[in-house]
Amino acid sequence: MIRAGRTAVGRRELAGVLGLKWSTFDRTKPHTAADFPLPVSSEGALVLLWDLEQVEAHRDGRPQPVIPAVDREEDLLDRREAALLLDVKPRSVDSYKTDPGLADHVVVVGGVEHWPRAAVLAYAVGRGAMSAPSGRPKGSGDMVPRDLLPGRIAELLDANPAVTAAHAVDVLGISTPAAQRHLQQERAARIVALMRTEPGLDAEGAAESLGYPPAVRRAALKAAQELYEAS
Repeated sequence: MIRAGRTAVGRRELAGVLGLKWSTFDRTKPHTAADFPLPVSSEGALVLLWDLEQVEAHRDGRPQPVIPAVDREEDLLDRREAALLLDVKPRSVDSYKTDPGLADHVVVVGGVEHWPRAAVLAYAVGRGAMSAPSGRPKGSGDMVPRDLLPGRIAELLDANPAVTAAHAVDVLGISTPAAQRHLQQERAARIVALMRTEPGLDAEGAAESLGYPPAVRRAALKAAQELYEAS
């Protein structure tokens, strides 16, 4: 949760705050140190966010400012926190968030969608006795809407560069071919992006720096080469 009046940053922004290149940050993982500020993301979140004031204080060797514990209407909630407030499963929020009551108030922080507590509460009142959807029947298609898949796949890779297609299937409820295809595309895009930001780095080196395991690297490298040549 991002408390009212506070600013949160994701891993890539975190690298900049700490004055590190992304490749160095990704390799050394300073955010995993025991004394580093704890994430403000909900428990189980795939993409982690940190309070900017706490990170800056840690960087400068100052005492970390305390994050307020009192709920306010301006607090920003991610999909898990919104689901708790609505008393539904997080997957239900993926369906609800297209409603203007939530869509008109969405705030994206570090690539993660959030909604003000006030907007979620207002949506809950508007739903009234409306029952939450129980999910799609088996065989009816992907659980996550197609247009949201790239973002959710990116979250999985942010959390674990070696994530498997099987894990993506379990978490996102998509088919195995879809998981393999989207993971390959996102890995390839990240390889190309790193090659462009670090001149002299080849595709193999970029894949190694990004932490992609040998089992998936070959397909990602081929896709990256095609993407690089086409761009």
